[in-house]
Amino acid sequence: MINPIEEKVIKGRWNQTRNEAKKQWSKLTEEDLDYINGDRDKLIEKVRERYGHDAESAELEYKSWASALIMGSNR
Repeated sequence: MINPIEEKVIKGRWNQTRNEAKKQWSKLTEEDLDYINGDRDKLIEKVRERYGHDAESAELEYKSWASALIMGSNR
C-alpha cells in the first residue's frame, strides 16, 4: 500500500532527501536523481535498473527506506 503522506514529504523535500537516496543507493547517478525528482515510481525503476532487483524487492527496499526517512525526520 502506498503511503501518500510519505510520498508527499519525500517529493516535497527532494533537495534534502536526494542525498539520503544517494547514501542508500550509491549506484544512482546525479542524472538518475535529477530524473527521479522525488517520484516514487521513478526511484523504484532506477533502483531496479542499477541493482538488478525484481519489482517486489525494489518496492520493499523503497518502503523500508522511506519509512525510516520519515520516522527520522519526525524526531
